[in-house]
Amino acid sequence: MDTTRSSGTTRRRVELRITRPPFTWFARPTVTIDGVGHPAQWGTGTWAVPDEGGTRIGVYLYNRVWRFGAATRTVTADDVSLVYRAGPLPVGAGRLDGA
Repeated sequence: MDTTRSSGTTRRRVELRITRPPFTWFARPTVTIDGVGHPAQWGTGTWAVPDEGGTRIGVYLYNRVWRFGAATRTVTADDVSLVYRAGPLPVGAGRLDGA
């Protein structure tokens, strides 16, 4: 019988590197996993995802005025590392690519 880790999370984790664009205007990143938002920080972190099936991961930036740089991707069993890049200006969409 498989058991979960002591933290209660699943065994599968995805590494996500969030790169900071040149002009953020005090923006902060947010990671969404299957539509549920989680505050994030710039840099590299790992996120627990369900073991079975594809999981929809998204990243967007927000400041006190607007939300921008949204990008989403369905993570499969082959994806273990992703990189998020926003545009150079705080408008438009971002990119979420496999590393």
